[in-house]
Amino acid sequence: QVQLVESGGGLVQAGGSLRLSCAASGRTFRNYAMGWFRQAPGKEREFVAAISSSGVSTSYADHVKDRFTISRDNAKNTVYLQMNILKPEDTAVYYCALALSLSLRVGIGQYDYWGQGTQVTVSS
Repeated sequence: QVQLVESGGGLVQAGGSLRLSCAASGRTFRNYAMGWFRQAPGKEREFVAAISSSGVSTSYADHVKDRFTISRDNAKNTVYLQMNILKPEDTAVYYCALALSLSLRVGIGQYDYWGQGTQVTVSS
């Protein structure tokens, strides 16, 4: 079984920054791809960013590209999402997820384990 625990969410003004963390336990973290997704009120969960098991490959949704950066520290079993130049439309619950794959995945259905989520609110 895998446990994923997100942290780092909160309230920030537009233009500000936050760094989300997701600590994983229960499996050999370095063997698996990780991703971040988000869900705003009344909307479906959507892809934000993904990273391969080694950290060499990353992928981003168009609406966060050049503002968000995904990274991982396999020694700490942790994946991060650095979010800069935040906008009110970034307000959502952010979820980290683990895919039983070495290669990065971008589809929601390709992930096997999910965290409980952390709220990010961006005020205008």
